[in-house]
Amino acid sequence: MMKRALVLITLSIVLSVLIVAVSGCGFFNQPGKTVEEGHRDHLRMLNVNRQEMMEDIDKALLLERPSRLTDKRIP
Repeated sequence: MMKRALVLITLSIVLSVLIVAVSGCGFFNQPGKTVEEGHRDHLRMLNVNRQEMMEDIDKALLLERPSRLTDKRIP
């Protein structure tokens, strides 16, 4: 009984690794893309994520609106 459970656990681990490998988690290159194209796509994605994060921070700190303060001195 214990041996059968060990075989089932080992089989499930092997199947899980194969599923992750086939799904494209970095084990294989993306089909139809060169390495340079994949690298360029990753850089573009990181750039877009950085821009969106900066927009969110500006909204949270209320920096997206122009200031209503004046640089003139009021007597």
